[in-house]
Amino acid sequence: QVQLVESGGGSVQAGGSLRLACAASGVTISSNCMGWIRQEPGKEREGVATIYTDGSGASYADSVKGRFTISQDSAKDTVYLQMNSLKREDTAMYYCAAGIGAVWRGCEYNSWGQGTQVTVSS
Repeated sequence: QVQLVESGGGSVQAGGSLRLACAASGVTISSNCMGWIRQEPGKEREGVATIYTDGSGASYADSVKGRFTISQDSAKDTVYLQMNSLKREDTAMYYCAAGIGAVWRGCEYNSWGQGTQVTVSS
């Protein structure tokens, strides 16, 4: 059974930084990719970043390229999202997810965390 627990959210001023962490258990058995997805109330989910746990690569939404970095610490079974140069439009609930996929076709998520709120003020 996959369990994902996010942490690191909070409030920050525009231009600031936050690092989100997702502690995972049971992932390696049933998943080969993990990612961060965000959602604001009343809006559709947006995939932010994905990493393939076999080291084959990572992908980012155009809206965060150059500002966000996804990484993993395999020894700790943790995935991170370093968010720099934050903007008001980055405000959302950020969810960690795990799934099955490949760099060439994307990740199909099948397990989700509870989410952590990120609020960016100007």
